Amino acid sequence: MSDTSMGPVEPADIEAVIALDQSVTGTSRRGFYQKRFSATAAHPERFVWLVAREEGRLVGFVSAQILAGEYGDDTRSAVVDAIGTARERRRGGLGGALMAALEAELISRGVGELRSEADWTERDLIGFFARTGFSLAPQLVLARDCRATADF
Repeated sequence: MSDTSMGPVEPADIEAVIALDQSVTGTSRRGFYQKRFSATAAHPERFVWLVAREEGRLVGFVSAQILAGEYGDDTRSAVVDAIGTARERRRGGLGGALMAALEAELISRGVGELRSEADWTERDLIGFFARTGFSLAPQLVLARDCRATADF
């Protein structure tokens, strides 16, 4: 991995990010990535989006949003909302290197906590998060279909 370089996302990277994500997930999330890129460009202080390149080819990325004042406090935290590596680069340390670079950038911006969410059935992703130092948070994420009618 010595010839791997990491740096901020650039406009020319968006199509490669979309293609890499689609190759991993099997579905296109073009709209999500286009919105995220636009938000990052408009408010770079609120987002960190890094990419990894080898020989000029994009082989990985990580994106996080910086939050402040969540739940009425002034703690700065960040949420990883996307991470991906090329299939041939899996289990070789690239994802961990991306997380380390993200963490270093967040620390330089005064962020003290990094969070993410994962579907409990995504065992590879949960394992990756565990290997990179994540643990279960004290909060429980609750969800409800707001289109359903219910009596309260």
